[in-house]
Amino acid sequence: MTSDQDQPDPSYIDPVAAAVLDAMDAAGPQVCDDMTVEVALSVMASARTGRLRVCDNDGLPTGLVTLARLSVVRDGPGYSDRVQLRDILGERGTHAPAGGQTTYRRPSALVRAL
Repeated sequence: MTSDQDQPDPSYIDPVAAAVLDAMDAAGPQVCDDMTVEVALSVMASARTGRLRVCDNDGLPTGLVTLARLSVVRDGPGYSDRVQLRDILGERGTHAPAGGQTTYRRPSALVRAL
């Protein structure tokens, strides 16, 4: 038997976790991380939104992408039409890299690594 003192208070919500969940809920359309940048830009234009919630194949959120960030990637020197959202999110999630530059893995580099 477990005492009531050992149980977390169901009315308590961590403020940081609540803020993250609120941001993710307000992010707009949900898309899969295998979507290309070009398709994501089209979805944003059609939905008239400036950001997308990105999820993995299981529907779990992996991050947010904004119109500004996708525009920087598309206009970058290493861009190709095969760059997917998971390539630009990488392990960084929604955090921008140091120096404000967007980095991503090019598909050709991934193939060479395999």
